[in-house]
Amino acid sequence: MSVETIEKRSTSTVRKNAPRYRVLLHNDDFNPMEYVVQVLLQTVPSLTQPQAVSIMMEAHTNGLALVITCALEPAEFYCETLKNHGLTSTIEPDE
Repeated sequence: MSVETIEKRSTSTVRKNAPRYRVLLHNDDFNPMEYVVQVLLQTVPSLTQPQAVSIMMEAHTNGLALVITCALEPAEFYCETLKNHGLTSTIEPDE
């Protein structure tokens, strides 16, 4: 009588979350504060007016502010849209 070894493979897969990116707004001395808030609201629909004001004030005070953390494609879109409206924006990986 022979003994067979049966190898069982796991059928469950581990899903890895897509890397996330931070969209950053840099302070500038050119655009009025109201304009920056307006552009933020138009660019990132999930922002409320108080959030947009807070982001603008943080960038104004500290030189840099986090706008949103999201997947790469929307992060690139938001960054480019802010730039197209004359604001300085960058993206970086969220660690």
